[in-house]
Amino acid sequence: METWEAIVLGIIQGLTEFLPVSSSGHLELGKAILGDNSVPEESLLFTVVLHFATALSTIVVFRKDIIEIVLGLLKFKWNEETKFVSKIVISMLPAALIGILFEEQLESFFGGSIAFVGAMLIVTAILLWLADRAKNTGKKVSFGNAFIIGVSQAIAMLPGISRSGATISTSVLLGNDKSKAARFSFLMVVPLIFGKIAKDIMSGDLSAESTNLTTLGIGFAAAFVAGLFACTWMIALVKKSKLRWFAIYCVLVGITAIVVSTL
Repeated sequence: METWEAIVLGIIQGLTEFLPVSSSGHLELGKAILGDNSVPEESLLFTVVLHFATALSTIVVFRKDIIEIVLGLLKFKWNEETKFVSKIVISMLPAALIGILFEEQLESFFGGSIAFVGAMLIVTAILLWLADRAKNTGKKVSFGNAFIIGVSQAIAMLPGISRSGATISTSVLLGNDKSKAARFSFLMVVPLIFGKIAKDIMSGDLSAESTNLTTLGIGFAAAFVAGLFACTWMIALVKKSKLRWFAIYCVLVGITAIVVSTL
């Protein structure tokens, strides 16, 4: 992979991680367009590193929230911060279990199957369209909601299913406030990404033999900067309830991907 390709893919990741259009799906489409010839395992490694970059950008954007949560936890009381973290833990369980039990099967989807990505983008569009029609409320995410949202996050491990789109849509369809749904969605993925990175480091998947470390670093930086911009922008967009435009975009890209795959 060339340097400019890593930059392009990094920017794609940074923008699409927060916009409900599937970052992993766009990365697969980007690799197909750029002619990336890496094997599925290497392709997934690059994807994970870029996700790590956007996790850091999430921490920067939500730094005040995270500080409040940490300070609340240090009080060692069953307060709002402790409840929020407990819900995050519950939401992590489905994706963690699937990631551990079906890791090899998941890796096989990250190898340039743009027809599959296109179909999953259309599924994402349906979720976004339904969520956009839901009424906004002041309801907080409950413990039961957290688990259901976690299931949607696990399904979103497939390329083409937007993680933010699936989790925010699921939360909104459950009757939760859209702003609170977005906040929960962005914060719930951070522990999972760091857990994945730690697992890969311990297993040796992030060694220099797996891929070019310089390319990984450049892609990481591009994704981090783009992520800072996109996260801030997305928070403003969610408050205005404009998910239908993303639904239309996903349908158009999904259909295009399916058509191109048949040529």
